[in-house]
Amino acid sequence: MATDLLADPAELAVWLGRPADDPKLVAALRAATRRFRGAVGHPVTLVAGDTVRLDGTGRATVLLPVWPTVSVDSVKLDGTLLVEGTDYEWSESGILRRLGCQYWPARLGCLEAVYGHGWAEIPDDVAEVVIDQARSLYTVVPGVQSKAVGGQSVTFGAQAAVGVTSQWSAAVARHKVRTGSDV
Repeated sequence: MATDLLADPAELAVWLGRPADDPKLVAALRAATRRFRGAVGHPVTLVAGDTVRLDGTGRATVLLPVWPTVSVDSVKLDGTLLVEGTDYEWSESGILRRLGCQYWPARLGCLEAVYGHGWAEIPDDVAEVVIDQARSLYTVVPGVQSKAVGGQSVTFGAQAAVGVTSQWSAAVARHKVRTGSDV
């Protein structure tokens, strides 16, 4: 049911005191998942065979846009297939390093890589901020910052007004798509 979600509905259910299959709970978790994926620019979950065109850096290293890198299936330079271990090596952090005292050319779009990336298990920081965002989506009435009924009043915090917490911002910064300027 929830394999496409970035957090466990059962964990959100504990916070909200609702069943994990509550349609509103699942909808809030789905919306929070979409928001996080949109903010980072990729699915976060494991992706195999992703093709990306990269600009050369004029240096020995190029950074793949999404980490962790779990495989590099192929790298082409100007359409020519390179050989792993002879022409390049790669790391889990997404670095493609040119071997043999060579540098990647300083040209736009000269590299094409096919690689696997993402997480088989969602990192705790991602799950936590998605749960937090889903809790807000579930409980906060949009546009309402304060509500009083009878003798009780509730004021929603800055997250409800602004939409994100500092933890959210930190998780997005950690997991966002990287650009050549991140090298």
